[in-house]
Amino acid sequence: QVQLVESGGGSVQAGGSLRLSCVIRGFTYGSYCMGWFRRAQGKEREEVASIDAYGGTSYAGSVKGRFTISHDSAENTLYLQILNLKPEDAAMYYCAADYIPCAADSWYRQLARYWGPGTQVTVSS
Repeated sequence: QVQLVESGGGSVQAGGSLRLSCVIRGFTYGSYCMGWFRRAQGKEREEVASIDAYGGTSYAGSVKGRFTISHDSAENTLYLQILNLKPEDAAMYYCAADYIPCAADSWYRQLARYWGPGTQVTVSS
């Protein structure tokens, strides 16, 4: 059984930084896509960043240069380093994973099979 659990969220001042973690249990590594999504209050969930089995990464335009996604397979943990937080970054952040390419239509449509419960990020100005 695959389980994802996020941590590292909190309340931070604008300009600050956070590192979100997602521990992934029961996932058999091979070809996969993992990523971070967020849902701000009153808005639809959006993809923030993704990483594939070959280390290829992709970022939403609004976070490029400030967010870094990484994966430590030895620790079974997916990370999202966030720098220079902005008020518009405030959201519930979710990690997701699936045994599909990141270019797959189901990933694009946010239909990954495995999701964590989320961790809240609050940004004060």
